Amino acid sequence: MLKAMLKKEFILILRDKHALAALFIMPSIFILIMSMALKDTFSSDRAFIHYAIVDQDKSPISFEIASSLRASATLQESEQTITDQKQLQQALNSGLHFALTIPSGYSAQFSQEKSNRLLRLDVASDVKQDMLALFKGELSGILMRLRVKNMLQELESMLPGITEQSEAAMLNNKELEVHFNALEENQSPTSTQQSVPSWIVFGMFFIIIPMSTIFINERKQNTLMRMQSMNVSIPLLFTGKIVPYMIINQLQVWLMIAVGIFIVPLLGADALTLGNSLPGLVMVSTGLSLAAIGTSILIAVSVNTVEQATTIGGLVNILFGAIGGVMVPKFFMPPGMQTLSNISPMSWGLEGFLDVFLRNLGAGEVLFESLALAGFGIVLLLTAWLIFANRTKNGL
Repeated sequence: MLKAMLKKEFILILRDKHALAALFIMPSIFILIMSMALKDTFSSDRAFIHYAIVDQDKSPISFEIASSLRASATLQESEQTITDQKQLQQALNSGLHFALTIPSGYSAQFSQEKSNRLLRLDVASDVKQDMLALFKGELSGILMRLRVKNMLQELESMLPGITEQSEAAMLNNKELEVHFNALEENQSPTSTQQSVPSWIVFGMFFIIIPMSTIFINERKQNTLMRMQSMNVSIPLLFTGKIVPYMIINQLQVWLMIAVGIFIVPLLGADALTLGNSLPGLVMVSTGLSLAAIGTSILIAVSVNTVEQATTIGGLVNILFGAIGGVMVPKFFMPPGMQTLSNISPMSWGLEGFLDVFLRNLGAGEVLFESLALAGFGIVLLLTAWLIFANRTKNGL
C-alpha cells in the first residue's frame, strides 16, 4: 500500500512542471544573483567608503593627509570637483559619503595645542554610524602619525637619525595577522558561503505550495476519502506525503550545493567551500525538511482552497525568510532584530548550515539545531493529524 501511495505522489509531483521549476530553478537563480550581488561585501580589498577632499590649504600637510587617505584600502577618493556649497550638496546626494574640507591656514596651526582652523567633515544623510566611525578613526590615525612625525623632526637636532629610524620602523613593522575562525590560513569568508545556505533553506520551504496544492485537490476529488475507506490510516497517509518531499528536499540541497561549487565560479564569484562534516549536513537538512513538510501539511489541512493555501504558504515562507536572516543577513540586522530572528525555523536551519559550511563544525555541534527543527516539524505534523482527523470526522 505504501509503495503505491509513494508512486502516486511522485507521479503527481512530476506532472506539475511549474512547481518543479519553483523548487529547483528559482533557488539556484537566487544563489547566482546573491553571490554576485554580495561579492564585494565580503571582499577585504573593496573600497566601500567614497570621499572627496576640498583642499583650501594647498600645503605639504594637506598633501600628506590626502595621500594617506588614498593609501587606505577601504576608502575611495571621488574624482568630483567641489568648489561651492551647491556642488557639495549634489555630490553628497549622489553617492558620495564624506567630503573633507581642509581650510586655508590649517597647516600653520597644525602643531599647536589649540587651533581655530578645524577640519570640516560633511556627511551624507544616509551614512551609517559605523561608516562614520571608521572614516573618523582612519583620519584620526593619519593626523596622529603626522603630529608624531613633526615632533620627531623637532627632536632631530638633539637625536640625529631618530626620524629615519622611526619611519623605517613604521614601514616595516607588521603587528597584526588576520585569521578567520575555523578557516585555513589566508582564507576568508565569501558571499557564496552566505547565499548558498540561505537559499537552500528558503528553497526547501517552498514545497509548501505544491504539497498543499496536491493535498487540497485530493481532498476535493475525494481521493483521501476513498483511501481512508480502504483502511489507510492517517499516519500512513501522511507518510506517503512526507517521504517523497523529503527526497525532493535532499535533491534540492545537493543541486544548490553543486551550483555553489561549479556554476557560481563561472560568473566570477567565489566557489562554495564545503565543511568537514557530511553527517552534520545531512542532519541539518533532514531536520529542516521535517520542519518544512510539517508546515506544509498543517497549512494544507487547515484551509479549504488552493488559493488560500498558495497565499498563506507564500506569506509564511516570506515572513520566515525575512525574519530568519535569509533575505537580509543577520549581521546586517540591529541587535533587537537578531534576537527576534530566533523565532523563525529558517534561522535555525541557516545557522546549522553556516556551522557546517562556514565554521567547519561537526555533527555534535549542529545536533541542537537539527533536533529543534525536527521537533518543530513533528509538533506541526501532530497538530495537522488532529485537525485532519477532526475535519474528516465532521465531513469537512
